[in-house]
Amino acid sequence: MPEPTPRPSHPRRDSFRIPKRRRHVPEARAEVRRILKDWAVGGELADDIATVATELVANAVRHCQVPLAEIEVTLSIRGCGLLVEVADPDRGRLPAPRTEAGPEGDGGLGLVLVAALAERWGCEARPFTKSVWAYFLVTSESGCDQ
Repeated sequence: MPEPTPRPSHPRRDSFRIPKRRRHVPEARAEVRRILKDWAVGGELADDIATVATELVANAVRHCQVPLAEIEVTLSIRGCGLLVEVADPDRGRLPAPRTEAGPEGDGGLGLVLVAALAERWGCEARPFTKSVWAYFLVTSESGCDQ
């Protein structure tokens, strides 16, 4: 009788939702950190993922024009990496990175930071939402060392 294939020690996908309010952004960051800790992702990689997730959530909260919306954050293991997706229902407003801050110093350089920390990032309109995502390579005992 063949031996069963060992199951991963952590889920391959985890998600949660927050209300579209600024005061919930720190809660989203804490939940991302909790998930990463449960998945044994630590160090600089965890810092980068949490920073990017926080930036994407803050952007969704700030720019989504749908009243009473919820923001969904999903982390998943994909191949040799970890994918962070932040979705909101304002599918007509796709993000574009700026190369300089806004006229009143109101920021706008967050996606430049996302591009610098993630292996790659992008966005897509889905039937009922838009998703902004960032992908990070995870090298370790997974056999994905490159």
